[in-house]
Amino acid sequence: MKKIESRENKWVKRLNGLKIKKNREKEGVFVAEGLRFISEIPADRAVEVYAVSQTFAMENDISVYEKRAEVLCFSDTLFAAACDTETPQGILAVCKKLEWDEAAVFAKHAPFFLLAEELNDPGNLGTVIRTADACGADAVFLSKGSVDLYNPKVLRSTMGSLFHVPVFQNVDLHEISAKLKANKIPLYAAHLKGDGFPYDLDLKASCAFLIGNEARGLSEQAANLCDQWVKIPMPGQAESLNASVAAGVLLYEVVRQRLER
Repeated sequence: MKKIESRENKWVKRLNGLKIKKNREKEGVFVAEGLRFISEIPADRAVEVYAVSQTFAMENDISVYEKRAEVLCFSDTLFAAACDTETPQGILAVCKKLEWDEAAVFAKHAPFFLLAEELNDPGNLGTVIRTADACGADAVFLSKGSVDLYNPKVLRSTMGSLFHVPVFQNVDLHEISAKLKANKIPLYAAHLKGDGFPYDLDLKASCAFLIGNEARGLSEQAANLCDQWVKIPMPGQAESLNASVAAGVLLYEVVRQRLER
């Protein structure tokens, strides 16, 4: 375990630099913060380095992490400064960005996917990914213009589900809709002008849902890529649902129908 006590240390500067999207993209890495999140990192995922606070090192068995990668021990003050959270838990990991096989995802039996157009809120995206993981969705596809998957707030909101469900960024919706059609996977739009409810669909077979931006909903171009528009019933007075809530309703309808097999 290597001790880090100077603000001028290259690792201090690098960790602070990785808070910026362009630096994460340049290096192809992201920072996982917190004990629970780090415990979700699968054994086959590459960890470049762990960083811990001095207090964490004194109170925990660091040898567990040393077996996997180098461990850097920061003074508590330096560690707090390097973290994105206000109350850091004392451990973080620099991980290689995740790579998923899109062809393998499409090859699964009766896959079901969630697509999102320009989902901008980090908390919403993290919740969507976590819900997709809970429902056993086979993949999440994010259009160009969506919030960065490796934004620290997104990562925290996934609660580690980022490691379990394939997420594809910067997707061209026209291209992905063409792939869905080629694979005979119907694409349904969650739309206020839908002519039916998700409960009327046969979701036991392959299927995909498309949700829109939090403020604007789906663009006309994206909505027109879909095979059918469906609406979630809202007998109350609210005009719309939060994007992550809408995604949850749709995903769990797939789960409900498939549990009835």
